[in-house]
Amino acid sequence: MKYAIYGAGSLGTVMGAYLTKNGVDIELVNRNKAHVAALQTHGAVIDGTVKMTVPVKAILPEEMNGLYDVIFLMTKQLHNKEVVSFLRPFLSETGVIVTLQNGIPEPGIAKIVGKNHVIGCVVEWGATLNAPGHATLTSDPNSLSFHMGRMEGITDEQFNRVKNVLEKMCPVHTEENLLGARWSKLLINATFSGLGTAIGGVFGDVSEGKEMKPLAVACMKECIDVGRAAGETFAPVQGKDITKLFYYKTPIKKAIAQMILPIAMKKHRDIEPSMLQDLKKGKPCEIDAINGVVCEWGKKCGVPTPINDRIVEVVKKIQNGELKPEHKNITLFKDL
Repeated sequence: MKYAIYGAGSLGTVMGAYLTKNGVDIELVNRNKAHVAALQTHGAVIDGTVKMTVPVKAILPEEMNGLYDVIFLMTKQLHNKEVVSFLRPFLSETGVIVTLQNGIPEPGIAKIVGKNHVIGCVVEWGATLNAPGHATLTSDPNSLSFHMGRMEGITDEQFNRVKNVLEKMCPVHTEENLLGARWSKLLINATFSGLGTAIGGVFGDVSEGKEMKPLAVACMKECIDVGRAAGETFAPVQGKDITKLFYYKTPIKKAIAQMILPIAMKKHRDIEPSMLQDLKKGKPCEIDAINGVVCEWGKKCGVPTPINDRIVEVVKKIQNGELKPEHKNITLFKDL
């Protein structure tokens, strides 16, 4: 079997280190030459909630050859059409692209390679790339997990092949409701990554800040309203029904949601939003594939999304250099 992680940045470097350490022969593919060179020379250096240095196979995209049975896709959605079209010739007859991206990428990818070559996977942990070859795991190692579901036409053999590989790192939960799992992850990203990016903070700043908690639970409610209007049933996250925990219709239930928010996010409080990481590096971020998706579906379903609309507006101003990612941006949400 031939395996690759395409777009092995922060998450992919951590995942590649875990899988390689536990016996999986896998290539880490990245177009950043300095990052690939560091991985080749020093191995994958992982710190944060764990510490390990693992020799790994790292290559540039142009060095890929042969046919791959599993390609774990971890690039930004901004370039999916270009990237997936590039990867298509490298798939074996029963090969699959496993999407470990934000948003809801599977339908678009399936249009390029076919539904029988697409498996969706939700990543429930976070990491930061500090320097070439050096990543920091920001989630509690005991809380790492994946939620995995299949597109139509994926066989049990294909599905189990991927599941067995990912279980070399952490538990994998089979998700019959793939789009429901995607909406649950979208809710988390829209809230904690979206708001965290807007104020230049980590997930804990959103879940614990006195001014941020009311805004966070209101953002979550907005996402749930949109998802339900779109006909989706939100899947549990690490065994917890987030709609029961955080949806509210009364002031009392809203207060309870705010109270439990820091507890629910405790193990992931140090995650720095990937969008914020991109903006700090001068790169465009995935705001349209995260909060923008909530806004888009809100318009389709006739559900107002003022908080997500404002998050998109603020983050795009940061991206354009009109604002800085800093806590005082909370004042831009006061009217909501």
